[in-house]
Amino acid sequence: MFVDKAHIKIKAGDGGDGAVAFHREKYVAAGGPDGGDGGRGGNIVFVADTNLSTLADFRYKRKYIAKKGENGKGGRCRGKNAEDLIIRVPMGTLIKEESSNRILADISDDEPHIVAKGGKGGWGNPHFATPVRQVPRFAKPGLPGEEFDVVLELKLLADVGLVGFPNVGKSTLISVVSQAKPEIANYHFTTITPVLGVVSMGEGSSFVMADIPGLIEGAWQGTGLGHQFLRHIERCRMLVHIVDVSGSEGRDPKEDFDAINSELEKFNPELAERPMIVAGNKCDMATDEQIEEFKQYVTEKGYDFFPIMAAIRYDVDPLLKKIQEMLSQLPPIARYEAEPAPVLTVEDFDDHSVTIKNVNGIYTVEADWLLQVMRGINFDDYESLNYFQRVLTNGGVIEALKEKGCQDGDTVSIYDLEFEFME
Repeated sequence: MFVDKAHIKIKAGDGGDGAVAFHREKYVAAGGPDGGDGGRGGNIVFVADTNLSTLADFRYKRKYIAKKGENGKGGRCRGKNAEDLIIRVPMGTLIKEESSNRILADISDDEPHIVAKGGKGGWGNPHFATPVRQVPRFAKPGLPGEEFDVVLELKLLADVGLVGFPNVGKSTLISVVSQAKPEIANYHFTTITPVLGVVSMGEGSSFVMADIPGLIEGAWQGTGLGHQFLRHIERCRMLVHIVDVSGSEGRDPKEDFDAINSELEKFNPELAERPMIVAGNKCDMATDEQIEEFKQYVTEKGYDFFPIMAAIRYDVDPLLKKIQEMLSQLPPIARYEAEPAPVLTVEDFDDHSVTIKNVNGIYTVEADWLLQVMRGINFDDYESLNYFQRVLTNGGVIEALKEKGCQDGDTVSIYDLEFEFME
């Protein structure tokens, strides 16, 4: 079964906890704290696998959770980082955050893509030792890993997309110009899954052609089968519109042509601007007047027209040469850039509650909303630091610290950030 869309949940591993430990050695008094830091949680990494052609595997397994980092140990032994969880998907898979539709990654190359980052390991107790506090009996827990509900969408990587009504000869054409072997029969919707074929144009020259299952009027709203595969046209550098110029099924070729173009535009307006040429198939069943009338109709709209008989490969070569010529002048197959996470503000959260604890003189701050905001802060940038300071003030964190008795010079710890409190 061809599956080109799937919904899954991914969660990177949490960081390991820091250790509370003290050095003990014969003849060494008060050896001091020596708890190790926790290890980093495993990342969720997506990798393209050329042996996969559908997302069918994700129909049965929908949760992917990476392992937690190892906890720190005594003797300043740092916990091991957890292994990354590798998820293999077909080439051309787009990964989107389900709630916002934000693009997280486009798996269209051989590079691994980290989609969810593992949490940092917590600090062991040596980090909290000071001249005043020489025996810290506490450490930090690891930070949680990122988690997302994501949508996987397979958008085929093809240079040329064949579009048109069912039974106009798209499958026949791709079968005679490439090694692809789609099912061919004289009834509608013979092709129910996209088919890719490599068209060789001589030594060192080739392009990938995709046979998109037949569209019908209303496809962009979900009518017929074609609506399931419209997304696969979006990456194509150009389109070849196949039309039955003979009207052998009682339809008007001009009306067919306009109907399919309308469906493409309604699904994605950018497709209306995609370079396109028109191939009039089944010319052996059409009169010269029919062919000439349709040719004049499409050329007046600015399209190149090629009459062909795909079944016997008649006049197909001029069409292929035109495709090759156009591709040489077009940009490469579209790639989607990952979109950065939005910068969150206090107003983005309904719950502004903050938990503050005084642990041996260190004021620890915990709040789910604050952790989300911190993920978008660059603490090496002065403006970002100023923004974070305003977040602490507007979010009531500074006021809550004062109510707990925090004063100038006291140490404040917010997850993996530690600083000296100043009003």
